[in-house]
Amino acid sequence: MKKLFVPVMFMASVAAIVLIACSKEDSAGNTTLKVRLTDNPVNAEEVNVDIQQVRVKFSEDSIQGWATLNTNAGIYNLLGLQNGVDTLIAVGTIPSNTVKEIRLVLGTDNTIKVAGNVYPLTIPSGSESGLKIKVNKTLQTSLDSLLIDFDAALSIHEIGNGTYHLKPVLKLK
Repeated sequence: MKKLFVPVMFMASVAAIVLIACSKEDSAGNTTLKVRLTDNPVNAEEVNVDIQQVRVKFSEDSIQGWATLNTNAGIYNLLGLQNGVDTLIAVGTIPSNTVKEIRLVLGTDNTIKVAGNVYPLTIPSGSESGLKIKVNKTLQTSLDSLLIDFDAALSIHEIGNGTYHLKPVLKLK
């Protein structure tokens, strides 16, 4: 009986230590946040958006209240992100578990491909202040993920003569 008792107690102790270590919260109050991107269908062959930076507002302090996430900067074809497909565009740690706003700062290589022709996609204020998404959400303290649905069908406006504007319709899921 003693021979069985010692190994059982040892295994129970190890299991308890593992469970306590896994449930331990970050004492600094930091939260790891992942930001993902997806899209709704549109009548085009490609809708390419040049994402350069993802910024997160976590407090009302205009200077100290922002964090820049590690962004997978690049050109994303939104039409490849449909029907349940998404992609990770940024991840990082913020010193709070509350997200007030997300900004997607865009570059200048935004295009749309229609009937085999590629046209520039003009985005008002996309590269200056970024595309703003109000969040006001409390996150889990260990890891949380936000999915941004970029609705290309509602966002793209043909002005005429091969001129297209993007007035983003972004939904947080």
